[in-house]
Amino acid sequence: MLTDVLTGWTAETLGGLTLLAVAAAWGWLRRRRTQTVPGAVPVIAADGTVRSARIYTLLGARAADGQPVHLPSSRPAGTRVTWSGPAGKVEQFELTDAVLPDGTYAAERVAAYLEPDTR
Repeated sequence: MLTDVLTGWTAETLGGLTLLAVAAAWGWLRRRRTQTVPGAVPVIAADGTVRSARIYTLLGARAADGQPVHLPSSRPAGTRVTWSGPAGKVEQFELTDAVLPDGTYAAERVAAYLEPDTR
């Protein structure tokens, strides 16, 4: 009778400890994987400090080959940047803190200007 109790208790304890170890390992791996900032690249500034540059996707803009345009920048959110498109159009985008599904940050179109003909 005592052997049955000890055997059952040992099996339950080992099973519980195994589940606890698996859950702890899974949590540790998940936390370790998500510590990095999505779309961030280290950049060395002129004064030697290391800053994080984000990769922004210019929403609504396409490169000459039809792919989305990605812009690396270490500027803070709220900054407006100018981009010249392949069709001779100059567009302004505002950098945001919104993270897109691909891990890059969104840059929203603010204004588009057509280049005057230089004929």
